[in-house]
Parts: sequence; C-alpha cells; structure tokens
Amino acid sequence: MENRSPNDTPNETSNNLGPVLGETPEKPVQTGTFMIMTTSVYVLAPEALLSKSAIALGSIEAFTQSGLKVGVFRPIIRTDVYDTALETLLESTGVNQEYEQAYGVTYAEIRENTEAALTKIIAKYQTLKANFDAIVILGSDYADVIEPIEFQLNAKIAANLNSPVILVISGRAKAPSDLRYAVDFCLSEIEEEGISPFGVVAIGLDSDYLPDYDTALSTLSTPVVITVPGVVASQVKMPTGFTILVDTTKTRVRTPLAFQYELMQKAGSEMRTIVLPEGLEDRILISADIVLSRGIANLIILGKADEILARAEELGLDLSKAKIQDPKDPSMLDSFAAEYTKLRQHKGMTLDKAHETLTNASYFATMMIHMGLADGMVSGAVNTTADTIRPSLEFIKTKPGVASVSGYFLMCLPNQVLVFADCAVTPNPTAENLAEIAAASAETAASFGIEPRVAMLSYSTGTSGSGPDVDLVAEATHLLRTRSPELLVEGPIQFDAAIDPVVAKTKLPDSPVAGQATVFIFPDLNTGNTTYKAVQRTAKAIAIGPVLQGLNKPVNDLSRGALVEDIVNTIAITAIQAQAVPGVSF
Repeated sequence: MENRSPNDTPNETSNNLGPVLGETPEKPVQTGTFMIMTTSVYVLAPEALLSKSAIALGSIEAFTQSGLKVGVFRPIIRTDVYDTALETLLESTGVNQEYEQAYGVTYAEIRENTEAALTKIIAKYQTLKANFDAIVILGSDYADVIEPIEFQLNAKIAANLNSPVILVISGRAKAPSDLRYAVDFCLSEIEEEGISPFGVVAIGLDSDYLPDYDTALSTLSTPVVITVPGVVASQVKMPTGFTILVDTTKTRVRTPLAFQYELMQKAGSEMRTIVLPEGLEDRILISADIVLSRGIANLIILGKADEILARAEELGLDLSKAKIQDPKDPSMLDSFAAEYTKLRQHKGMTLDKAHETLTNASYFATMMIHMGLADGMVSGAVNTTADTIRPSLEFIKTKPGVASVSGYFLMCLPNQVLVFADCAVTPNPTAENLAEIAAASAETAASFGIEPRVAMLSYSTGTSGSGPDVDLVAEATHLLRTRSPELLVEGPIQFDAAIDPVVAKTKLPDSPVAGQATVFIFPDLNTGNTTYKAVQRTAKAIAIGPVLQGLNKPVNDLSRGALVEDIVNTIAITAIQAQAVPGVSF
C-alpha cells in the first residue's frame, strides 16, 4: 500500500522545468477512424512504497484546474481487500466515478492468463476513456508474486493504453550519480515499449544536497523533473502548464492487443453480415463462436444445419445466433443460377452450367453478396486463393476507376501498425498497378487511423541506382504524386531508409516519409510476400490479412494455415470494410 498518512502535509518541491507554459487546456481530439486521444498520465515506480498516490493526486488537481473532466484508473489491484490507494484517488475533488469502473484486473487474473488480463485492462480503460477528458492511471503496488517483472509489466500496460509515463523513483541512500543511473535504466525500459516518459519525480532526497541531485537530473530529456526532499506526504504539485506538457509528450503507440481491440469495437459498432462458406472446418466454427459471443458481426455459415450443429456441440460451441444456409437449397440455387446466367451469358454461360458452378460454396457465398443477402465473405481456410477470388472478379467486380485487386497485410509490430502491399495478388505489377495499389493502401491506412506516409520500395534509394526495376518504381511514384499531390510519398526507397530514422538521415535527410513510413508498397509479389513473412516471424509481428482491396464489396482470403485469431481478425476487418456501403438486414 502507499506510504502515506492523511494527517501529513505536502513537502515543497523543486521543479526543473525550463520555460513556463500557460494553462490553456487542450481538449481531446479525434484522430482518424479509430483512436480518440484522451489526455492521460501513467504513474509508475520500480519498487513498492514510493508514494505514487501523491503524484497521482497532484496530477488530478492539475487536470481539474485546467477545466478537464478527470477519471482515475488502476490497471491491477489486490484480490482480498478494496484498494485503499484507489479509494483515495476516487475521493479527490473533481473526480466523480464508481469504484468498479476504476480498475482493470486483479493480481490473480494476471497470474492466470496475462494476455487475457491485458485485453480486459484495455477494454475497461477504453470504456472509461469515453467518459472523461483526462485520466490519471496509477501503477501497481508490488504486492504479489509478479514483483520481479512488475515494472516491465506496468510499462507494457502503459504502452497498451498509449499513455505517457511519470516515473517515481527513490533517492534514499543514493548518491546523485547513482540516482541518475537508476533513472536512466528505468527510462530505457519505458522507452523500449515505445512510450514517451513525461516526467521523473525523485523522492526521499537529502535536503542538504538537493542542488547536486538537481544537477544530476538536469540533462534529462523529459518535460518535467521534480526533486522532493524527504518523504512525500500527501500530494506533489504539478508544474504550470501540466496539461499542455502532457499533450505535447503524447505518442501514437498502437500495440497489437490495443489495435485488435479497436478492430472488434469498430466492427461491432455497426453490425454487418458476413458469410463463411467453409462451414465444416473446425477453425471456422470456433472463430464463429468467438465472433458471435463478442458481437463483432452477424454470420451466415454454409453447410447442412444438422452436420454443423452436431460438430459445434462436440466442440462446445454456441452458434445459435448464426444463420446456417444449405448451399444446395433448390429454391436459392434456381434464383442464383438465373442471375449468374444473365451476368455471364456473354461468356457462354448456360443455366445448367450455372447450377453446376454454384454448387461450389465460394460461388454460392459470393452470389449471396451480389444478391444483397450478405455484406461480405471470408474464405480460404480450406479453399485456394483462386477459389476465393475468382467468383468475386466475375460478378462483384472492382470499384469504379480501379483496374486491379490487391492484397494488404496489417503488420502489428510491438508499438505500431503498418500496411504492407501487395503481398497476395499481383505477381508483376506495372507502374500503373503500383500507383493504384499505393493509392488504395493509403486510403486503407487512413481508414484504420494510420497516418499514410507511403514508401515505394526498391533496391535503390533516390537516384543512387538505376535499371528497369528502379525505373518502374520511379514511374509509379511519379504517377502517384501527380494523381494524389496531397499524399506523402517517397520512392524509390529502400526498406531500411523507409523505416529507420537513423538510416533515413543519411540517405534522405529532407524526406517527410523516410524513417517514418507507415505504408510499404513492394515492387512485386515475390518481394512483398517474402518480406511480410520475414517480418512476421523475426519481429514477432501479428500479420492480419491478406485483406483484399479494390472490390465493390469485401471478399477476403485466408491463409490455409490461418489460426483462429487470424480468422476472427479477418472477419472483423471484412465487417469494417462492409460498413462503407449500406448493410443488409439479418
């Protein structure tokens, strides 16, 4: 528990702040389709009993004085009693919030399943975030068996909540140089998670040597450094301009867990109907159970009802909310065959041949989309890519002005999400194809709240190399810039110069894309497919896709090795794609 007494008075603090900023609050803003950037700070420490509550109380007061509606959140609490530190924060002036809203999980839940607990923390925080302008997050108390990794766990939670961090650290029995070493070590752990350290509060310092501690910490790059003589009593005052300092420190970290949560929330916010033609595949049925239980999408599963329901019972699944459609239903086959014959008669299609073709579940499912009975399709766990895509090219067709379909992956790295394309469809794109793929991918990125900065990849950067392959990318870049002059584009550019700021400073120092690209366009399918798999396996990234872009209505292909998580993610993305057009009734 926090080392504090309600009868104590605050100690005075020495603030090394640089220029003093005004108090005008910056209101929360909407940034893209997904992320609402609520102001927040995460107060954490590398050990117990460091009076984190005092810093949290000072943060609450500073936010409140800036005119913000303030909430509090504690990601981890103990299991046996009410959390007294959390109760203290909830009693603060300006905080109006129920206890049950204010915490994520218990230590017991962390021990049982850390990833599930992190997902629950994200969900509860996102729900809370919708009701407040600012949130003060209080790190855990080192009160349980996870203590050896608890600091790293708190840093990981801060990354998942995309919150700047206030590091609270003890200076007791530490020389100024030792304190600086401890601060640097902790900040490196925080920054490794991709999170910006907002401030450092060093407590328990000997008053006689306070100037020496101030000097030792004076070169820190964090916006706020506060040194506190003695033991913190009840509250540490935050500096003038605290709210603006927090907002300017904030980063755009998106962890895989946080991004997947956003996907599910977005998909479920406006339910669409997705048809799954591979109704007897266990992975599909398990995924369907998850999608239905989470309210991600409405589902139509193709197959015989008795077979599907029997298998679902064997697997312990609940598919009661799904529609199960027999693809050999004569009445539907007759109407579908008549429509297919009309659509393809210029290619010699006959009614008999149409009946035969539509017994293929992929064709039947795609015709359901065409006939307005479903909003999108996900297939490929059993069927080939050609089986999945061919029907859609025949009668779903591409969007007006789009010549070709391409496939992208959402690459969820530890602290950011990138778009890779084309990794699935076009083996040898022309310059026209590449420009079209890049434009579609930039639009895709923006729809997921990713600021599009497009890298047209090659084995050469700028004018350093030449040859047909480089010329192709240079021509595609020129076409894209001509058609979309507002888009941030760089090409030809090598992968390292596109993603690494250090390399970018050497190769393209004046580029607004180099070193910070978010959309990576590969020169051919061989390169794109190989690279996404290499990044997925070596960087331990989550690769969501392939997702097809360019079609009038969403049809998406799974890898035949797709895991249940992959299928759920693809269904969610397909549902989100379908939200761009009017939905069908379920």
